[in-house]
Amino acid sequence: MKLATYTVKKGDPQIGAVVAGDKIVVDLASADRAVARKEKRKPHGFFSDMLSLLEAGNKGMAAARKAVRAAEAKLGDKPKADGKTTHNLSRVRLRAPNPNPRKLFCLAGNYQDHLEEGGHKMVAQDCETPFVFMKPPTTTVTGPGDSILISPIARTVDWEGELAVIIGRKAKGVKAKDALKYVAGYTCMNDVSERRLQVKKRTDPRPKDSWFDWLNGKWLDTFAPQGPWIVTTDDIPNPQTLDISTYINGVRKQHNNTGQMLTPVANTIAYISAFLTLEPGDMISTGTISGVGSTTGTFMKKGDVVEVEISGIGTLRNKLAKSKK
Repeated sequence: MKLATYTVKKGDPQIGAVVAGDKIVVDLASADRAVARKEKRKPHGFFSDMLSLLEAGNKGMAAARKAVRAAEAKLGDKPKADGKTTHNLSRVRLRAPNPNPRKLFCLAGNYQDHLEEGGHKMVAQDCETPFVFMKPPTTTVTGPGDSILISPIARTVDWEGELAVIIGRKAKGVKAKDALKYVAGYTCMNDVSERRLQVKKRTDPRPKDSWFDWLNGKWLDTFAPQGPWIVTTDDIPNPQTLDISTYINGVRKQHNNTGQMLTPVANTIAYISAFLTLEPGDMISTGTISGVGSTTGTFMKKGDVVEVEISGIGTLRNKLAKSKK
């Protein structure tokens, strides 16, 4: 099931399921109301937004699937949107599918080829524990088709195509063998990075200054685009079999497979949940592959189009634009 957040014209965000070969989106709240009338019950209240649906857990996902099946049966063999319960995907605007994650984690150095392209020689410790950092979710998250903003202090804006994990159940101290049970689904993310952030000049930069510049360069507004939708775990039972590619203006810059992760998804969830509680709607972006711009000194500029494509999910497309602030 492909779960999306979208708007129709200038209306409020709604959540839906993308069907019919990615041509039609089913309004889950409307579809559920139709099922509720037949079952003589009240409509579910968790189809108001994606976080509410994720918090509803298995009950919410089961209700979503039932609503989608009913809507698809009504569509028939020649799907035609009615503009109420169903909409042509081309007539809606997709938003970030999980627009309000409570926490947004990212992994650094989770693929050997990316570590090595930066001049790092692999050592045993690189496979022992992941390098986890966070991005501010309320200001970095943006959706498909939205602009990635180049602020006045940004000089070297780089791309990082990644697989992102959406947590579906509260998880604390879980074991790796059970960790995928806590996942709701997966989406594409671009861990956009300002490689040489400099807000103010320093008299004599120290190693820790450079480290924090690297970290703060991940935090700029709009630097965590995601989408186009969330693909649930029934369609992706194994997240370590997916191809990832990143394109800049149609030219492929990155290509690898998630099977090459140094710390797989399950182990990452187990590691993070050992020291904090993961909650429904939390996201983990699992690190990028080789082919980033900093390797060749090639960075994104105004007007560039960047696409992150993951097999079994789809393509996240964004354009670069200048920001005044």
